[in-house]
Amino acid sequence: MTIDAPETVSTPASPDSETSISKLPELVPARMLNEYAYCARLAYLEWVQGEFADNVDTVEGRFQHRRVDRPSGNLPWPPDKDGVDPVEEGGLGPETIHARSVLVSDESLGAIARIDLIEGQGDSVTPVDYKHGKVPDLPEGAWEPERIQTCIQGLLLRANGYTCNEGVLYFVESRQRVTVPFDDALVSRALELLSGIRNMATSGQIPEPLKDSPKCPRCSLVGICLPDEVNFISAKGQTVRPEDVRRMTPARDDAIPVYVHSQGAVVGKSGDQLEVKKQGQTLQKIRLMEVSHLSVFGNVQITTQALRELCNRNIPICYFTYGGWFSGITTGMSHKNVELRCRQYLVAMTPETALPIARRMVFGKIKNCRTLMRRNHWEPPVATLAELGRLADQSQKALSLDTLLGIEGAAARTYFSEFQGMIKTESLSFDFHGRNRRPPRDPVNAVLSFLYAMLIKQAMVTAFTVGFDPYLGFYHQPKYGKPSLALDLVEEFRPLIADSACLTLINNGELGPKHFIVRGNATALTQNGRRKVIEAFERRMDTLATHPLFGYAASYRRILEIQTRLLSRHLLGELPVYPVFRTR
Repeated sequence: MTIDAPETVSTPASPDSETSISKLPELVPARMLNEYAYCARLAYLEWVQGEFADNVDTVEGRFQHRRVDRPSGNLPWPPDKDGVDPVEEGGLGPETIHARSVLVSDESLGAIARIDLIEGQGDSVTPVDYKHGKVPDLPEGAWEPERIQTCIQGLLLRANGYTCNEGVLYFVESRQRVTVPFDDALVSRALELLSGIRNMATSGQIPEPLKDSPKCPRCSLVGICLPDEVNFISAKGQTVRPEDVRRMTPARDDAIPVYVHSQGAVVGKSGDQLEVKKQGQTLQKIRLMEVSHLSVFGNVQITTQALRELCNRNIPICYFTYGGWFSGITTGMSHKNVELRCRQYLVAMTPETALPIARRMVFGKIKNCRTLMRRNHWEPPVATLAELGRLADQSQKALSLDTLLGIEGAAARTYFSEFQGMIKTESLSFDFHGRNRRPPRDPVNAVLSFLYAMLIKQAMVTAFTVGFDPYLGFYHQPKYGKPSLALDLVEEFRPLIADSACLTLINNGELGPKHFIVRGNATALTQNGRRKVIEAFERRMDTLATHPLFGYAASYRRILEIQTRLLSRHLLGELPVYPVFRTR
């Protein structure tokens, strides 16, 4: 028996992959067996791919577990296999047992469990598992996954020499105990599931999502699993309608980005809050649970305590120069989904598999540029719209990445040649004569460059969240320090988010000459100008849009995450193609 040893979880890959991971962990956590009995796909996401997300139930469950999660009490050794009582050897002898948070494992059974509470007398013990909620109205008194988890705990105790004939489920909300007898049928089912979860994991194939299941809306991983979305796109000869796709996650994120660009400011930690100070004066306090990521500009410092807490909570820190160039990112420990990154590397380095994904991304970008122009131009030029449509169709037939790059470049020149027609102000400050950068030479290009940097930052944060390596893309080729995948992900969103925000700022009169600095041939935003642009960018990211495939409304920030997760599902073989986002 192992007590207070860390539980380790590894990640397998597909057995036919050249980049497969050596082997699974030897021991299956009892909690994963609970998940497997509930939903095999959920167990695969958590155990094999290392995914996890909180919801109200998981947070409340941890709160209700806070007492039993603290180890206490004593669990004496049972008589050994030769029947020698430890009391004769100077052991503890028969006594009342009341031990909390005990880690038990057995290699022959191939399982491990941290048991909330063990009660008993001498070598006869009973595992007690604390459960969130009330006792369900069932003949057995509890759902199968909970009974299976308790049964495995009992089998582990038996394997370690104790007598264990039943377990107890304690439901915190109703304060009731439910006895679970370890009869032959339950033991047989538990061993069957134990074998099943290992076979599932070694197969390297994620189980299909549940179909129209009432389990999905309450699952904390529903936004990662995307069951209805995956079923809709991968429907094989089945009739699945967009209205059948349920939006089971909030349309907007609860957590929001925090930007600090006041030069000389210091970001520190105070309790469960981030505290921004300057010259000893507190500028703002933000609750850590409400922060999705932190962006700092120029000479802004972060204390070690704040940095460590942000990393512990997997909240990325993004660094920008004073002028707004995105220069780096700090994250906590890398995402555990090694399976996805292995597949990403394999596909990205194989032109035959990378090219179809790149085609879809460029096609989406050109189509969305055309839609934005059609909606916002004073008098949409028929020839330009036709050319953009032709280039979009041509991108679908490109035979190489170089050809695709040429098509995208031609589309960008065509699009920006008419960009001035979408600017509805007579101010000469916003005359636009084509795209330029490094450095931008006019106010419009300065705003576009800054917005693109903000969008790439958001894509990097999303890529890290999903489990990708943001530096290896499928369209943009690897280059030192270049976030190629983040650049790929933003292609279809550049016109819809960045260009749209730029036009809103200018056409609504939110920006003027006072918001820009001109030095020689370069134009940059002032600090107040950057604040205006960031506010417009965040408004746009928070704007609800109807997803053209699924029919539900979600913010652009949420849609960017959905698209990134759909890309991961395509790479892992669940979806036949990457379903590019095209607004109508």
